[in-house]
Amino acid sequence: MDAIVLLREDRKTVGKLFAGPRGPAVAVAAGVALAGLLCGCGASPARLEGARQAGQAFEESLTAADYSRACALLAPQTRRQLEQDEGKPCGPALRGQELPSAGEVRGTQVYGRQAMLRLQGDTLFLSQFDDGWKVVAADCTPQRQDDPYRCSLKGG
Repeated sequence: MDAIVLLREDRKTVGKLFAGPRGPAVAVAAGVALAGLLCGCGASPARLEGARQAGQAFEESLTAADYSRACALLAPQTRRQLEQDEGKPCGPALRGQELPSAGEVRGTQVYGRQAMLRLQGDTLFLSQFDDGWKVVAADCTPQRQDDPYRCSLKGG
């Protein structure tokens, strides 16, 4: 199941929507998360930089084939979903994903505890946890203009 990530720049909101059997529960959770993002909270330069650094560290880990480090930068639910989907520990499972080479950062947007990092060859979505920013979705590609992003690596 691919993740669908909704980005509505006109309202500066980011939320995740998932298709599948958990639709109603996920829709409620996404609605609650989206409501939290609508608070209009601004992002400090330090928070922007924290999200950018975490995303870059994830991409650099993939480039260096340091899957242990890349797995440590995944959000817990994303790591669990990857391991469950692939039936193996995170490192070997992540190696098998063949994620794109991302290149340089083109933009970082932070909304509350959520962030989107646009890179030359990929888009990442991150969340801020007590121990820092973690990747919740990667290998995300935009669909049509007002449609959500589709991500191959995501949490359930």
